[in-house]
Amino acid sequence: MRGKSLMFQGTGSSVGKSMLCAAVLRILRQDGLKVAPFKAQNMALNSYATSEGLEMGRAQVTQAEAAGMEPSVRMNPVLLKPTSDRRSQVIVNGKSVGVMSAMEYEAFKPRLRQMVRQTYDALESSVDVVVIEGAGSPAEINLKQGDIVNMSMAAAADAPVILIGDINPGGVFAALYGTVKLLPPDEQRRIKGIVVNKFRGDVKILEPGLKMLEDLLRIPVIGVVPWVDIDIEDEDSVTERFSRLSGQGQVRAAIVRLPHISNFTDFHLLGCQAEEGRRNDSQRQKSFRRPVRYPVAKCNRFRGSHGDISACVYAASRELCGCNVPEGRRKKAMDGFAPSCCGFDGNHHFLPCCKRELDFSAV
Repeated sequence: MRGKSLMFQGTGSSVGKSMLCAAVLRILRQDGLKVAPFKAQNMALNSYATSEGLEMGRAQVTQAEAAGMEPSVRMNPVLLKPTSDRRSQVIVNGKSVGVMSAMEYEAFKPRLRQMVRQTYDALESSVDVVVIEGAGSPAEINLKQGDIVNMSMAAAADAPVILIGDINPGGVFAALYGTVKLLPPDEQRRIKGIVVNKFRGDVKILEPGLKMLEDLLRIPVIGVVPWVDIDIEDEDSVTERFSRLSGQGQVRAAIVRLPHISNFTDFHLLGCQAEEGRRNDSQRQKSFRRPVRYPVAKCNRFRGSHGDISACVYAASRELCGCNVPEGRRKKAMDGFAPSCCGFDGNHHFLPCCKRELDFSAV
């Protein structure tokens, strides 16, 4: 049975698809409907282990909680966990099927199409409504032929599409117009509404542009969502959290931002602790790519990476560890060991050479 779904797609990554999906799921649940999230393919390093010990993306876990359902890999049958700029670990139905290059995965994707369709059909048959999330943009024309997550998924589910644009970085009208116009006519017709997300200011100033966009595309703008700073766990390292200092306390923790850092959400607790049910910022934490001076850094922490050897090379090339420093400089650099320098996620084999005080500057 078709017609039991609604799909959110975006003009790019991090435009707010996941949160708007979660919001709609919650509203539909409050209206008395049995609902479930679905995303055919996700790419993230911060994964979640289900009660069966299977891996899925954290965004669908948040959405499942909003829907009042137990997280299940049926909600996210394909998960990609990058190990480098060109290779990813491929998780299918919660289990790894290997590490593939981008071209290898493109060749492998046709084998996933039927599995994704069957997984979706089984999920749809068990609920009243499925809220589907796309990935990135449907207008990635170089990836169109192998698409399993955007417009091909919308067609398989016969789902109307809501297109989301992020106004915060600027260029939202061009992004929305360009995304629609790069799609073939049948896919353009599937878009039933447009949402402008992360708006700050007086919406009256925005309204002339919205009217012009509607006239150009013949698609209604159904909502403008204000900017909201939602403090939930990030799905991947494409996050604003890394660019800011969190906490105001006396204990300072410096997080080394490796290129393919995984499950870095474990560090969020360093910035706060519960005190009588209220948030109390007792520590400070900030993420770094290079050594700078961060006064009295008491804890220098490396989170696990999904590419251990490349992570070690990265840390060494930026003098985040002592292993590539000339012997004379190394001895001087290693004289002041960090009071606490620790690694997580089992990547201890490259961490002993990283046990020096990082040279952090004021922020």
